[in-house]
Amino acid sequence: MLDIAVIEDPAAAEASLDPVRTRILHELSHPGSATQIAVKVGLPRQKVNYHLKALERHGLVELVEERRKGNVTERVLQASAASYLISPQALSSVSPDPHRFSDRFSAFWLLALAGRMVQEVGRLIAGAAAARQKLATFAIDGEITFRTAADRAAFAEELGVAVTRLVDKYHDGGAGASGGRRHRLVVALHPVLKATTLKTTKETPESPEIPTAKEQDND
Repeated sequence: MLDIAVIEDPAAAEASLDPVRTRILHELSHPGSATQIAVKVGLPRQKVNYHLKALERHGLVELVEERRKGNVTERVLQASAASYLISPQALSSVSPDPHRFSDRFSAFWLLALAGRMVQEVGRLIAGAAAARQKLATFAIDGEITFRTAADRAAFAEELGVAVTRLVDKYHDGGAGASGGRRHRLVVALHPVLKATTLKTTKETPESPEIPTAKEQDND
């Protein structure tokens, strides 16, 4: 079982988004039969079998073993991954294209870059798993509090300069570059969602701390 599987096929994405099938996938984090899952989700076994066949057809669940019980063969299944992400490739005709525009201050470009990362890393994970090789990646995740918008802008500027200096130092752009392996580098900075004790709904979504007009003027 993979830790995370990235879904690229539109039909598989559609199958995974069904609420009942999402619940079944959750219950199949550990191997189980249709009878066992039916008890957990409160549905007839025949109905669960229908959903299991659809999930198995799209590679979202896999057969673990078959057990003989009297005249019946019981199939034990398990989710193919502990978690799933739907790749922008599933909406290829309308997915964001990072090459269409390039604005380092655009939240929309940031989303386009994030979508591309999901797509590319998902394919790399699948390829590494098939080749039984380890995938070399690196990530940093943290939080920083800025006193003012001006401090935030200064930090972003210094970070850009530092990253550019490192790229210039280690990037092999000469004649010998053909033997190297290209890597993707993405650096992102965005506000953190507000912590709230209220239940998040479509009517009351979590929202980031939006800079005031005065703060925006200081950028």
